[in-house]
Parts: sequence; C-alpha cells; structure tokens
Amino acid sequence: MPDMYATQAMTHLVPLAKELDENKVTPGVLGFVVFAVMAVAVWLLMKSMNRHMGKVDFEAAPDGKRAATIPTPTGTPSGE
Repeated sequence: MPDMYATQAMTHLVPLAKELDENKVTPGVLGFVVFAVMAVAVWLLMKSMNRHMGKVDFEAAPDGKRAATIPTPTGTPSGE
C-alpha cells in the first residue's frame, strides 16, 4: 500500500521535470534554504563565541617569573 503513494507522487512530478531546461542547473529553493540556515547557524556560533570570550579574564605573565612558581602535580614549585 505505501508503494502506491510513492508511485502516485512520481507520476505527478514527472510532468514537472519535463518542463525544466536540461542544460540549466540551479540550486533552487532548497539550496537557498540550506544556505540561509547555515549562515544563521554560523552567525549564532560567532555571537556565542564573542560572549564566551568576553568572560575570559587573561593576564599575561612576565617572562620567566611566573613560570618558576607554577606548582607541578606533586605540589612543589617547578623551579625547585
């Protein structure tokens, strides 16, 4: 029974396919929708990244001074 619906759908779409120019290829509405969704997703990701990067508190350490006082996993400073 489900095959009958697919067959009916194909018989309705075949005349539409005959009207298309075979030498012209276009992305169509589906291509535009996919592109628009991807563009919105990238925009939202960039907005989220900027929000998260704004929360980062970064202070540059002076050369060599702070590296000697960073504790190792054993609990002793790495400079000793």
